Amino acid sequence: MSASRGARGSSPARRSRAPRETRSRSSQEKRRQILAAAVRVFARQGFHACRVSDIADEAEVAYGLVYHYFPSKDAVLDTLFLERWNVMLELIREVDAELIPVRDKLRAIASFIVDSYEHDPDLMKVIIVEVTRAANSFGQTHLSEIREAYDLIAGIVSKAQAEGQFRMEIDARFAAMAFYGAIEQLLTGWIFGLLPAGPEHFERAKWLVVETVCGGLETRTAERLSAR
Repeated sequence: MSASRGARGSSPARRSRAPRETRSRSSQEKRRQILAAAVRVFARQGFHACRVSDIADEAEVAYGLVYHYFPSKDAVLDTLFLERWNVMLELIREVDAELIPVRDKLRAIASFIVDSYEHDPDLMKVIIVEVTRAANSFGQTHLSEIREAYDLIAGIVSKAQAEGQFRMEIDARFAAMAFYGAIEQLLTGWIFGLLPAGPEHFERAKWLVVETVCGGLETRTAERLSAR
């Protein structure tokens, strides 16, 4: 008897759960579709120049569906920035926890940011132009997240100073700003076509940033060790 009931199909609870899971996946896919469309629109037109209807048209969805997932255009940009920025913050924390030389830590961070631009230049353009360089407007609401990145990198520098690898007389936070600022300036150069782009240029940029910053920070002993 029990075997025959099992053969006739799954339980009502299992049948009802399957449609919910399907709807959930569909909803997530639709949300990602809207976000991907927003990236293209923001990168092409600029955040302030576009409307929610432009995002809907790009995503090929109804105008009201955008508002179903996001209460405003600002909320869309918030989501795009925070999702990617939080991934970077987590990467920095993971790198900091590894028992590797400080140069390798900074190289991993630089590589992550440059690779992010190489793989999704439109998203990085939106983050740089519309958020991190917009301190007087939209970026003002995310100063705490932006500062957190500087603080985490400064922590890596401080540890290297305590271990005698980096010079103590250079402020760790200034060093962090110089490191991230150099990478952001490279991204800006690529975004506006001021610097040559391509795999070989991206790889060299990673090396240049780390060599320039570490070369100015390292003690003479650390310089000799890294040169071996």
